[in-house]
Amino acid sequence: MRNYKVLFVCLGNICRSPAGEGILKRMIKEQKLDNYISVDSAGTSGYHDGELPDSRMRHHGSRRGYKFDSISRRFTRNDFDDFDVILAMDDSNYHNIMRLAPDLDSERKVYRMVEFSQKYNHDHIPDPYYSGADGFELVLDLLEDACEGLLNRIKEGEL
Repeated sequence: MRNYKVLFVCLGNICRSPAGEGILKRMIKEQKLDNYISVDSAGTSGYHDGELPDSRMRHHGSRRGYKFDSISRRFTRNDFDDFDVILAMDDSNYHNIMRLAPDLDSERKVYRMVEFSQKYNHDHIPDPYYSGADGFELVLDLLEDACEGLLNRIKEGEL
């Protein structure tokens, strides 16, 4: 298996992308793939640079045994050089990422997170920031499913 560097991207890097990062990190650790896959997250905006994930997302994640403790940062053009797989949570994130892509090889690294869903049929990972507990739980359900699908595709050498 070759090495992979995976980057999750949402708007502010305080809800969806740090949750995806934390979920995939745990899956990688459980499957003893730490030496092959590294994970990070970023946001298309710099609204929350330097902050921990949203306290509600951390709370809901901890109830499932996750620790979401990454520090928010903004997505940059350099991320195309540093990562093999870049995952956008929704169409707005996807288009903002693609606008920064310097070439076709960079564009080929960008996917919508829902492309890896196995049992859900959502067209995006919704932003739970303005929702209640159900919104955060839905996002975790969708991300757990899509992260499993992503990890399977990586292990099968399809990315």
